Amino acid sequence: MTRILKERAFSGTTDPKVQPWETEHRKVARRAAAEGIVLLKNEDNLLPLKAGSNVALYGAGAGRTIKGGTGSGDVNERENVSVFQGIKNAGFQVTTEDWIASYDKIYENARQEWKRSILSKTGEGADTMDFFSVYSTTPFKMPAGDQVQKPAEDADTETAIYVLSRIAGEGSDRTADKGDYYLNDNEYQILADICAYYKNVTVLINAGAQVDLSFMDEFENIKALLVIVQPGMEGGNAVADILSGKVNPSGKLADTWAYEYEDYPNSEKFSHNNGNVQTELYEEGIYVGYRYFDTFEVPVRYGFGYGLSYTDFEISNYRLVKISAEKISILASVKNTGKVPGKEVVQVYASLPGGTLEKEAHRLAAYAKTAELKPGETEEVTMEVTVDALTSYDEESAAWILEKGFYGIWIGNSLASAKLCGGMKLDATVTKRQVKNLFPLKQDLEEIVQEPSRTAKRTETAEKLAGEQAMTVLELHAADITTETVEYKKNADLYEREAMDFVNTLTEEELIDLAAGDPGKAQGGNLGAAGISVPGSAGETHRCAVDKGLASIVLADGPAGLRLMKYYHVNEGSIVSMPFEFSLEGGLFYDDSRELPGERYYQYCTAIPVGTLLAQTWNQELIREVGAMIGTEMEHFGVTLWLAPGMNIHRNPLCGRNFEYYSEDPYVSGTIAAAMTEGVQSNYGCGTTIKHFACNNQEDNRMGSNSVVSERALREVYLKGFEIAIRQAQPMSIMTSYNLINGVHAANNYDLCTESARNEWGFKGAIMTDWTTTEQGDNCTASGCMRAGNDLVMPGCFGDHDNMHKELAEGTLKIEDLKACIARLVSVIWKSNQYLQ
Repeated sequence: MTRILKERAFSGTTDPKVQPWETEHRKVARRAAAEGIVLLKNEDNLLPLKAGSNVALYGAGAGRTIKGGTGSGDVNERENVSVFQGIKNAGFQVTTEDWIASYDKIYENARQEWKRSILSKTGEGADTMDFFSVYSTTPFKMPAGDQVQKPAEDADTETAIYVLSRIAGEGSDRTADKGDYYLNDNEYQILADICAYYKNVTVLINAGAQVDLSFMDEFENIKALLVIVQPGMEGGNAVADILSGKVNPSGKLADTWAYEYEDYPNSEKFSHNNGNVQTELYEEGIYVGYRYFDTFEVPVRYGFGYGLSYTDFEISNYRLVKISAEKISILASVKNTGKVPGKEVVQVYASLPGGTLEKEAHRLAAYAKTAELKPGETEEVTMEVTVDALTSYDEESAAWILEKGFYGIWIGNSLASAKLCGGMKLDATVTKRQVKNLFPLKQDLEEIVQEPSRTAKRTETAEKLAGEQAMTVLELHAADITTETVEYKKNADLYEREAMDFVNTLTEEELIDLAAGDPGKAQGGNLGAAGISVPGSAGETHRCAVDKGLASIVLADGPAGLRLMKYYHVNEGSIVSMPFEFSLEGGLFYDDSRELPGERYYQYCTAIPVGTLLAQTWNQELIREVGAMIGTEMEHFGVTLWLAPGMNIHRNPLCGRNFEYYSEDPYVSGTIAAAMTEGVQSNYGCGTTIKHFACNNQEDNRMGSNSVVSERALREVYLKGFEIAIRQAQPMSIMTSYNLINGVHAANNYDLCTESARNEWGFKGAIMTDWTTTEQGDNCTASGCMRAGNDLVMPGCFGDHDNMHKELAEGTLKIEDLKACIARLVSVIWKSNQYLQ
């Protein structure tokens, strides 16, 4: 097959004006943000606000709304619309502009002090890794602002909005302290004064994960509560769309919000909480998020899947239809019984029978979002559930099994509202997929367990109710269900023949070059901004085989949009090198007083809402549209692989990177990631990189932390989302995580990369390391990556090359393994947008 390489031009444009595609993409980002915002409280129908009304606006996020997290999840966009700007754009009269102007000065002073603090720790000439380490472990804390003054007696303002904001990001976990999970004293006093001076108060939560909401119990006139997460560059306008009623809120929580932080099952020992960031014991087992609260009947403040609307809906006329021996359809009618148009999310949960294995009380099995329904309008939604979604993993038999008994089907617009509507009855236990035991524990792990027979008692109660109310119970027969037995091939045997034919023409030096980037271009010293052809991109593959027709592809960070330098210069035909600091925090740490030679090229990218907010849309079609938009920007700037979506499980609210990830539930995470991948990859030659594979559930000591987790919990919770995304969408690549899993680094983990991803799930793309993974010590090496089936070490350093040369000579790295890895990388490059269609 003849493949013609594209000629590369400089990325971006020399025209500083807003480009037409920027305007269109901002519209998509705005719609996505508005659809993901969750309304948790709306007492007395306070919202939407009356058009043009007076509003007192306070809080750190009022004028300095946080669009996203820090680190690789940042985006250098052209403009960020704050809540203050957004509600002014919508025609509301903000009566506290003096407070907001004063806050701007306080904020700028705090930022400069933070900058001085970091620079004092790094010193002159600090290398990129040292600088980033200090930066990421010294997070900026938003100042509270001035105390609130009592409004004048004749002030015509009864409504106030308080925006509670929190910053988090790569390299550091949050803390269960005042000023982070809890309000600090100044914030508390500001909120208390607002509630004393204004009749109606709305609180906006502008944070990447849960915060303490106990203040909601204390201040009765907080009548409305919105979770806006970190809504991207159009966040302020999206918030205004909700406040004004231009958009009816339809988001649903993708996480459980507990009454107290201590209610989370791993709160005491998570990350730094117990003083041990070396070993993380996943003692909650399969009981993560709602699976814990629901199963152990721990009350919650706001439950999984919950979210209000400005209208009302009725879900009725449930029908269960058997499509095949292994698939059923659940149909339901959704009627808008209120007075304004709106969208609803229908959620299907399954309860599983007791038997050999204990089960969680309910498991999300399907969901669907309606179109916007007018008052009185009805839509029939159809959702499919396969028996695969109902399997549990039995470690003893190393198999995904369906146990004999009653499988309840529950429908609602949240977990709490879900009602039993029927079920299925399986006549005998059956093995759905026979695998083999992986990820062996190397130390004791005592998981929490239910009381004996509790699962069986729940099943008996549900089955009895179904019988009493004459609900539909479909018969499933074990004899009709196909058992799949996985064939495990060796890493060296997993490749496409045409790609291997090409690889066999390469020298050993070229194989190693392709396996580990190009340290000669200083990629190893430029963490997260190592791209040469596209300034600010995360890296590139080696150009050693360009003369043989193999392109070099560009990889750019995410997951809240492409992370590139907002501009760069070209002088005498060459790109002027810019320091890493230029792409960080909008250039805060960069001295822009010096004039750069040559012509300026602009690379403004669209900052979309963070992953958690996108998941809160529960709208796969919208996520595909967002993905397609990202793909067009990748093509515009010459990027092949987007290092996103991030899809690790929200195991604990304090994980510093939760904002990047989708949910505490693997089904939500997997389906949203699949939709995003389908959208991106609808653009020719563009691909996603699902990450961080796997158990990247804490940021403190992220490069050395050992996740100690049972095989069942690993498979059912932490790997399941990746499995769903791969089976549904086949992303072009996967990125492994920094941490160890049961004592083995993810990047060197054969069970993870080869046995799970390739053999069990059928992954066809390339697997890469996270940046500088192999530069942290001798227990994770480039050769180890190749043996594990991790195909690409990024961004590449001389040490990686030396290691592979040495181990090839010693025979500890087999040439067959190295060639298989490069063949898979070649297959991905050949599919890239660096070739003409």
